[in-house]
Amino acid sequence: MDRFFLRCAITDLLGSNDGPSGRAARQAQLQSDLLRWTSDGVNLIQLREKNLEPSEVFHLARSAMNLLRDPGVPKPNGKRTRFLLNTRADLAAAAGADGVHLTSRSGELLPDQVRAVFRSAGFEQCFVSMSCHSLPDVEFSCKGGADLILFGPVFEKRVGGRVVVPGVGPSALRAAVERAGTTPLLALGGISTPDVEACLQAGAAGVAGIRLFAGPGLTPGSTERS
Repeated sequence: MDRFFLRCAITDLLGSNDGPSGRAARQAQLQSDLLRWTSDGVNLIQLREKNLEPSEVFHLARSAMNLLRDPGVPKPNGKRTRFLLNTRADLAAAAGADGVHLTSRSGELLPDQVRAVFRSAGFEQCFVSMSCHSLPDVEFSCKGGADLILFGPVFEKRVGGRVVVPGVGPSALRAAVERAGTTPLLALGGISTPDVEACLQAGAAGVAGIRLFAGPGLTPGSTERS
């Protein structure tokens, strides 16, 4: 597993950080995660905290960007790790984030609309990733101008030994990669370290997840694709 592949770590800050000190605990956890992930060479970080208030999401994003811009923070292959917010283009632009992660559901913001928000805030560059769950989703995201696609769930999700979300499998992942064409596509959903090789064999440009990056990092041969 020493070949080139991209990695996208997705946050999960709610966990045990409840109570009056929750906000400070979540910020400390995010700072710790960012330092570990950048040291491991993670290419993208997605702030995905649907249950937090917008004000806290903004606060977390702004503090994360301050840390990532620090010259002392490791840079994968000489390039700074990109930081994306889930869905909220307004908060992402206000916090100076690198971009936004969108869903491909009907009625959601489109890449062009997100980039318009960033331009209105004075930012010419905006990286947009999109989550997809079917081949039509992949085609829609590519035509819409997404920079990156997260496709899944590739493997099943179990809770208490019971399957709660079935996986589509490596063959569906391969079909999605073919449909994506030149748009990089990352495998998402139920992936553990032993599954990474199967995802790369299916043609994925890399992997994304929450639990996958909760422990020791995945070591690539090289990082960022231009």
